[in-house]
Amino acid sequence: MTASRPPVSILIDTDPGIDDVVALSLAARSPELHVAGITTTYGNATLAAATRNASAVLALLEKPIPIYPGSDRPLERPLVTAPDTHGPTGVGYAPVGGEELVTPNPTVLLGLLEWSEQPVTLVTLGPLTNLAHALSVGPDLVRSRVRRHIGMFGSLHEQGNTNRWADFNAWADPEAVDIVLRAGLPTVMVGLDVTRRMELSAAQVEHLATSSDPLIAWLAKALRFYGRNGCVVHDVLPLGELIEPDLLTLAQVSLAVNLEEGVHRGHTMESPAGTPSQVALDVDMARMRALLARVFGEELQWQ
Repeated sequence: MTASRPPVSILIDTDPGIDDVVALSLAARSPELHVAGITTTYGNATLAAATRNASAVLALLEKPIPIYPGSDRPLERPLVTAPDTHGPTGVGYAPVGGEELVTPNPTVLLGLLEWSEQPVTLVTLGPLTNLAHALSVGPDLVRSRVRRHIGMFGSLHEQGNTNRWADFNAWADPEAVDIVLRAGLPTVMVGLDVTRRMELSAAQVEHLATSSDPLIAWLAKALRFYGRNGCVVHDVLPLGELIEPDLLTLAQVSLAVNLEEGVHRGHTMESPAGTPSQVALDVDMARMRALLARVFGEELQWQ
């Protein structure tokens, strides 16, 4: 960080999630960013588990960042979580305490934006339900206080998991994606087209598990859940773009989301009827890998 560039004030909306806790670690260890607050949502785990997981990684980071629970379910579809991908707790094999009772607050983002003294950058790492609720209740306030929205969601050309075209975050609440895109925020979609390149091998994870750093060892236990094929840490890329501007190659795309039932439900696509949005099409992998050294230190060796 240079003296001429003050830290970027950000809010992070997240559903931790294995790759989410890596992204939170990167944000907290980057002086270019000031994390003003974290809101949680369902997604990779339940709202209660996601909130607990965010608290667990912040305790290891020794960062007193406030956490505010948000939505516990999608706008219309039934609740979906991802225990097959992230484990029953949401953070793989990483040790966590029991879930505490949390009170859902779907409009939590609206309150934080109202309290904010200046516009902020909003980073979304889970389903877009919290942002959709905020836009539905106070669209003018959201537009005035969110200077930029950058989110890990969607895909143009990459197919999602389990024989569907949408990525998990868009599939979990397509109606929320539709509200966000139609709102005309300065949105940047960082989707599977670039995030799938953020791979860690199983050998790298096993090496990290031997670290004497409690945070690194804890994250490695979470990452181990992905198994012998290694893992992809999707959620670090939106933070990488904020830390290192122009890390991502962006293009303006007229973007819409498929709301039809079937394998394309939640698939983001280029459409004449869509909203002009920035979409990530490429990433400078060397620069992004260097940024991950802030989380894992020099113990993360790239092959």
